[in-house]
Amino acid sequence: MSSEVKGGLEDVVVSTSAICFIDGQKGRLLYRGFDIDDLVEHSSFEEVVYLLWHGALPSRKELDAHVKVLSATATRKLPPGLIVLLRALPKKTTPMEVLRTGVSALSAFDPDAADNSREATARKAVRLTAQIPTLVAAWERIRRGKPLVAPNPKLSLAANFLAMLRGGAATALEVKTFDVALMLHADHEFNASAFAARVTAATMSDLHSAITSAIGALKGPLHGGANEQVMRMVEQIGAPERAEGWIRKALADKARVMGFGHRVYRVEDPRAKHLRRLALELGQQAGNTRYVEILNTVARVVSQEKHIYPNVDLYSGAAYKSMGIPTDQFTPIFAISRVAGWAAHVMEQHANNRLIRPRAEYTGPTHATYVPIDRR
Repeated sequence: MSSEVKGGLEDVVVSTSAICFIDGQKGRLLYRGFDIDDLVEHSSFEEVVYLLWHGALPSRKELDAHVKVLSATATRKLPPGLIVLLRALPKKTTPMEVLRTGVSALSAFDPDAADNSREATARKAVRLTAQIPTLVAAWERIRRGKPLVAPNPKLSLAANFLAMLRGGAATALEVKTFDVALMLHADHEFNASAFAARVTAATMSDLHSAITSAIGALKGPLHGGANEQVMRMVEQIGAPERAEGWIRKALADKARVMGFGHRVYRVEDPRAKHLRRLALELGQQAGNTRYVEILNTVARVVSQEKHIYPNVDLYSGAAYKSMGIPTDQFTPIFAISRVAGWAAHVMEQHANNRLIRPRAEYTGPTHATYVPIDRR
């Protein structure tokens, strides 16, 4: 083959999409044409979900109807059979393993499981977006030996998840921070998990299968697991006064530092500034700004020395940690948000489908001679 090979498909355009646009030079992120900065200031996660799925912002009537079905107890609750399955899993099972298994199992209980029409896929998208937070919270309660907390239809997705996870109401700042984090993570063009979902959807497979593929891709530390690695770094550093020496040694040792750089952005990730601000406010509310102080020092040194800048993963973990969320739940929380984008990509792929089947440049032998086994 004579075509140029691009490792990791870097800068290779594989399809068109009207869902998300990233301007890596200017540091802009747009959902359906709307700047993420404007959405963070004026919108909510539920409205962003509507925007991603329908291509336009809703009217008040449309948003009310959308929120009503998304927050209904019947939509959010898990089938009893799935709860039985969760309780049968070993307590050492990681939250991402549970999420991957749980989403796959949910298809067995979904009334539209065998229907791949646009209308049925949209209904499944609503159910999965509502059920995944319940699934993540349920496993946290089960593995800690605590009673499950039923979903509350009067609460937003952000407030309801925090209440189910922790067993008590969240503060207004916690709910706002979590809602913003969900908006910021809702989609990001053809990232690894979204592309995995589209590859599966391109075979005309169903939404649950595509989302399960996406979760498998998200599980890797080079994608969704990065913010977990950031917080482990923060825990190793321990104190703000140790941060500069620690990170300079890490850079000198050529250690991989998570939370910086991006395949697309050439400047700071536009999502990072919102999470930096909110993580600091949460730390101030809790009387502990240590996480953000450490990360600010790390960001300053890495930016100065390597000219690479923070991405969304650098500060998201600090925000979640300030809310008392366990580190190994950070990546499932990513999925709570990104399922909205994954579903949008699946519906877009199905609407104008062609099987995704790239080629490889073969580098092996071409004239190998078969030797019978008794002569080898």
